[in-house]
Amino acid sequence: MAKLFFLLSGESESLPAAEVKAILEAEGYGYGNVEVLDQTLRLESELSSVQAVQIRAAFTRLCALELFKSDATETEITEVASNTDFEAVLKPGESFSVRINRIKNYADQAINTMRLEGKLGKIILERTEAAKVNLKNPDKTFIGIITNEKLVFGLKLTEIQTKTFSERRPRKKPFFHPSAMPSKLARCMVNLAHGKTEDLVLDPFCGTGTSLIEATYIGCRALGVDAQRRMVLGCRKNLQHFNITAEGLVLADARHLPFTEVDCVVTDPPYGRSASTLKSTTKQLVQEVLASSLGLLGVGQRICIALPIRVNQQRQVDHMSKDLTGFVKGLGYKTIESHMVYIHRSLTREIMVYEKT
Repeated sequence: MAKLFFLLSGESESLPAAEVKAILEAEGYGYGNVEVLDQTLRLESELSSVQAVQIRAAFTRLCALELFKSDATETEITEVASNTDFEAVLKPGESFSVRINRIKNYADQAINTMRLEGKLGKIILERTEAAKVNLKNPDKTFIGIITNEKLVFGLKLTEIQTKTFSERRPRKKPFFHPSAMPSKLARCMVNLAHGKTEDLVLDPFCGTGTSLIEATYIGCRALGVDAQRRMVLGCRKNLQHFNITAEGLVLADARHLPFTEVDCVVTDPPYGRSASTLKSTTKQLVQEVLASSLGLLGVGQRICIALPIRVNQQRQVDHMSKDLTGFVKGLGYKTIESHMVYIHRSLTREIMVYEKT
């Protein structure tokens, strides 16, 4: 087991760390000694697990091999770094650079990051054989993250490119709908549902196809359902644009799914009362979809569903998930986790993960 740390996106408070852990679980990697810091996750797992996170994660920025952790003071950092075996990761003659990332304003009065980079670079030079500093194109990059008044420091293993997600944002697709989910959130939901290579991922409200696209990009097979013909046709247009072939796109009622078996379910039901909600309230629709999905899943398989949290003019908050607690348990699900994702002033999504018992 290797000591690893992950620099996480600041777009959500809890989703990024949960996504990394879900990826490891889905891919069969054990992990332990977990510590969640602000935009940083520390844990121990197999070194090869980093590749799975690199391929799948939406809310992770980089992965690194941890060499030490210390209080965020120059005195403490210098002492710990001076007793660290850098030769274990830096071969004779290799070049390196040091980069320090500060999360928010942690230790901003105690540490000058540029000065710290230089000081750590000098220590590494002193403790390695024939190493060289190369700031433009180094063989190895050492990464430090200042967070929660600590410095987590180590060797960068991989950096995750997120540009492709922006290229698949809703308005970039040929068929657009204002309720479409962002591609990064859809990818994260597939990960939370434990979708993996060759798994059949069902979206009962596939809409513009975002979840189907993201599931396919990590090797899953995708199956989409929508009750509106124009959404099915629009979804097909988007899939064709990205050269994706789904297992199927079906015009059907999500409350009565015409299938016998899938590996996981990922969906964002329509909100409000309209044709898109099949003339049901959102709560009724969610209940019926949870019920119809249950029979398609095996024990231990998951549904990840986005529920609306609305705030009225009196600033009262409506958590649908709380109203569903007894219903969900009675159906035969257990609640795994919940995460809040801000959308706009009057709507926050609650990402719920349920597992069939």
